[in-house]
Amino acid sequence: MLTKRIIPCLDIKDGRTVKGVNFVNIRDAGDPVELGARYAQQGADELVFLDISATNEQRKTFASLVKAIARHINIPFTVGGGISSVADVAPLLEAGADKVSINSAAVRNPGLIDELSKAFGAQCIVLAIDARTVNGQWTVHTHGGKNPTEKELLTWAREGQERGAGEILFTSMDHDGTKSGFALTPLRELNKRLEIPVIASGGAGNMSHFSDAFTEGHADAALAASIFHFGEVSVPELKNYLRNQQITVRL
Repeated sequence: MLTKRIIPCLDIKDGRTVKGVNFVNIRDAGDPVELGARYAQQGADELVFLDISATNEQRKTFASLVKAIARHINIPFTVGGGISSVADVAPLLEAGADKVSINSAAVRNPGLIDELSKAFGAQCIVLAIDARTVNGQWTVHTHGGKNPTEKELLTWAREGQERGAGEILFTSMDHDGTKSGFALTPLRELNKRLEIPVIASGGAGNMSHFSDAFTEGHADAALAASIFHFGEVSVPELKNYLRNQQITVRL
């Protein structure tokens, strides 16, 4: 069995790590450089940095902050927020990112996925999808979850794979920050329809939720923020728990 990955996420606003519930009610969660260093030392498999206000503020991700975090970690590092062209990616890779995450710009211009994959390789491109249920359908949203689109989760994920995305980062807006568990049904469906890895995001509240994401949702990786940031669960504690549940993780 392939090793399952644990990925802390740094949602960045105004240079600080923040966390909300259902994409609103944002509160401060600490210094991103300190948090990134802590997670790398604890044995996190990867780190994700999302500049959550870059698209709405119509600016690019802060490369200087990416560089500061990258200096303190030795694990794969994914960076997203405001990326809308091939030219936006090189400065982030030069600053220390290993992969980039695209979301709103890819929905607006799906050809961006093709362009980035061709320029940097599929292994470098993560298609992030924020979705919530609208009239019984998982509907894709953009601009930090503010704008609903006509795209449906599974169809869009499949198109993203075909265009050259190397991974899908699926965040359930219905579950985000609620600590009620990951959205297992759409995770299972994504896993059935895709050949590329799927990262579960949104809803982690305890260690059993991660176990569920891997065993019932068949996710390849699970991402969380607040339970790590506020010390409710540590990465080593979680990995030991998963190992005891017969789930293969890197210790």
